[in-house]
Amino acid sequence: MSKKHLVIDPITRIEGHLRIEAVIDENNVITDAYSSSTMFRGIEEILKGRDPRDCGLLAMRICGVCTGTHYQRSIEAVEHAFGVTIPKNARLVRNLMQGGLYVHDHIVHFYHLHALDFVDITKALEADPKKAVAEAHKWAEIAKTNPWNASESVYKQVQERVTKYVKQGRLGIFGNAYWGSKAYKLTPEQNLIALSHYLDALELQRELAKALAIFGGKNPHPQSLVVGGVTCVQDIKNPSRIAEYKQIMKKAQKFTKEAYLPDVYMAGTMYADEALAGVGGGLGNFMSYGDFNLDDLPFYDSKKLFPSGVVLNKDISKVFELDQSKITEDVTHAWYEGTTNLHPYDGVTNPNYTGFGKKEDGIAYLDTKKKYSWIKSPLYDDERMEVGPLARMVIGVAKGDELISKYVTTFLKNGNLPTKVLFSTIGRTAARAIETELMADKCIEWSDELAVNVANGDLSTWTEFDFDKVAKDAKGYGMAEAPRGGLGHWVKIKDGKVENYQAVVPSTWNAAPRDYKERLGAYEASLVGTKVVNPDEPLEIIRTVHSFDPCIACAVHIVDTNGKELSVYKVDPLGASRA
Repeated sequence: MSKKHLVIDPITRIEGHLRIEAVIDENNVITDAYSSSTMFRGIEEILKGRDPRDCGLLAMRICGVCTGTHYQRSIEAVEHAFGVTIPKNARLVRNLMQGGLYVHDHIVHFYHLHALDFVDITKALEADPKKAVAEAHKWAEIAKTNPWNASESVYKQVQERVTKYVKQGRLGIFGNAYWGSKAYKLTPEQNLIALSHYLDALELQRELAKALAIFGGKNPHPQSLVVGGVTCVQDIKNPSRIAEYKQIMKKAQKFTKEAYLPDVYMAGTMYADEALAGVGGGLGNFMSYGDFNLDDLPFYDSKKLFPSGVVLNKDISKVFELDQSKITEDVTHAWYEGTTNLHPYDGVTNPNYTGFGKKEDGIAYLDTKKKYSWIKSPLYDDERMEVGPLARMVIGVAKGDELISKYVTTFLKNGNLPTKVLFSTIGRTAARAIETELMADKCIEWSDELAVNVANGDLSTWTEFDFDKVAKDAKGYGMAEAPRGGLGHWVKIKDGKVENYQAVVPSTWNAAPRDYKERLGAYEASLVGTKVVNPDEPLEIIRTVHSFDPCIACAVHIVDTNGKELSVYKVDPLGASRA
């Protein structure tokens, strides 16, 4: 591998298959970058010709992580086409399911997908547990809270658990990383604190999955949403089920305030020079579709917890209202036929794989002058956009949203941080933590609101509609946010069947290749200007890419629409040694 042209394939600790190529100069500074997905999505094709009421159950299979979000967007697209408004109980249940997913997803992302970009596990074994306790109190004090599970005995037990891995000659779940890299900046005690919280978050992850299943029926792939409302009637009527959800969310709230936020302050402070320099800032253009309906109007007219809008060039003094008609997808550098920018209503998914380019020293490089990714390049009003938690926080502040501004301002004030640190890899990570605290608080409020509404006698969960009347010829969209950013599903219906279907997802916006004007996508732009300490251990590249929380299976999906057999697997549940 040439040190002038780095190839990282696959990027691990993400969902799906992602390849990053970066060009570096003699000072190891990235001068160019390319983001490529190496898997194909064709799920839109299998939705054609189907009953639109069934789309949600199939569309959620786009992803195995944010399944419920795809499910809800698809259902809402059909509700928009049919002109159906759901009852209050259904709105609250959907908010609780979606909000719970945010909390679950963000905590899992930070600790189990992203934290190891900051935390050197091997150095945690060198820490003094007593000093680690004092260190934990310091960061909790900044966050205006108590430290999570901080004691000498706890930290010693954590060290003993990981030491056993090392003595066995393996690191288990912590294997195959760049341990010892000079790009790591935390002290041994700080590494130990984060490691302890990593292990605690594994247990919390299980509890949060239970919360999602309370109203969803199961997790992943919930099954309680239908066009017109929800089907979890018995769970809504049962006070103990609502109370169970609330108790789990209170655990997540406590963990977020006492562990997650202090850990972000800790990491952010140790990497403050990068945050202040704007390393990983990227495009500077932010977009949010808005999410979480706060009243019982149709979703496209409802007041939102997260407002919609567009901010350009990091200028939070001006915010533009969102117009979904200005969304298009370009395929100039994507492995699909055509180059025309099409609105999703008219979008097509016709694969045109042209392969890689040159091959040197046994490595095949992307043909970056032509097509080099299975991800299309979305545009808003002919501009490249970043979506996600940072975009939601930026637009909330730019719009003067009282609640979002309060959470963002409090975080910055407690850490004595200027606003500009948000426009960086560290800022993107911090925005997700800020949002997690906000969402946990709101989910507890919504669970109380649902309990009160049901106790007052409102048991309505579904709005009746005449399918034969509304489904002849129609079109609709479901646009809101997923944990990773703006997610839209568009459907066109003819004679009661799906004529066309397109989904433009967060990682389509962020992980996209260049467009027809050769403008970089969000991942690509965020890497340019980054200095890599050791090109053989490009931790800085992985850290910035992980800050977006890639979900490539959402952006693309493997499907053979001709029904061709792809492969056959034989699974022996007893194991070969016992067969």
